Amino acid sequence: MNLPPLAAFRFFNTAAQTQSFVKAAQQLHVTHGAVSRQVRLLEEAIGVELFERRNRAIFLNQAGRLLFEVTRPMFEQLEGAVYRLQQERHDDVLVVSCEPTIAMKWLIPRLPDFQRAHPHIQVQLLTAGGPIDFTRSGADLAIRRDDFHWDESVHAVTICQEWIGPVCLPSKSPESAELHGACLLRSKTRPLAWDNWLRLVGRGAADASRVDYEHFYLCIQAALAGLGSAMASFLMVQNELESGQLIAPFGFIQDGSTYCLLSPRPFENCVNSTAFKTWLSEAMSACTRQLDGD
Repeated sequence: MNLPPLAAFRFFNTAAQTQSFVKAAQQLHVTHGAVSRQVRLLEEAIGVELFERRNRAIFLNQAGRLLFEVTRPMFEQLEGAVYRLQQERHDDVLVVSCEPTIAMKWLIPRLPDFQRAHPHIQVQLLTAGGPIDFTRSGADLAIRRDDFHWDESVHAVTICQEWIGPVCLPSKSPESAELHGACLLRSKTRPLAWDNWLRLVGRGAADASRVDYEHFYLCIQAALAGLGSAMASFLMVQNELESGQLIAPFGFIQDGSTYCLLSPRPFENCVNSTAFKTWLSEAMSACTRQLDGD
């Protein structure tokens, strides 16, 4: 059979995503009538209605949902392929996704070292954590902790161990080995970090108050402002420790997780990815080596 024009499927897919011809028209930069006509042409071409139309509202029916399950990943893959083709025209660009706090506090201050060693590679950063869709994000690489599962299509290498510990102002150092009555600053991105650390070191925090922040960098800023003790990765606070702005009264311990570099394709298939992997592994290992005594 002859398929209807691809444009009709595109109009249908956008309408299905937005559940509105008006919103679809806004996204596609056309008129509401153009979307309605394209969807109607598609329905006539395949001989099946795809939407229920009630009181100027539209709702996918069973046939529409079935078709949308096919068109949604199709257009996502098409957009991803086009993006990658465009990126391949710029062999000097390497898009790296990284957790916001690690990007701000560790990676960005050290990127000049990478650029001096590889002046032909331009690193562009995306800030995100957790699972990543390389096709949709357009990232070439992602720096992540191994606290979630990725499938076999993702290529991963371990970079270094994670070291965590409480940090605070020198004037706020606990007077005893316990944290009774302290103010514990927690990040919503790792809500169990304090509980895990207390369990690992066998310390108590009776009557401690807890204040939640959206990200680790906000916890660190709150600690710098004297609002309490923040649980932090050593990589996040290395500069503040070296400058004396913060102290780590109990030191740092490994929490069992590791930092990994993820790629949608084998590293050896991309010279730039290989160069970044080598530099990142050496730089992170150099930072944490002082903690494990190597």
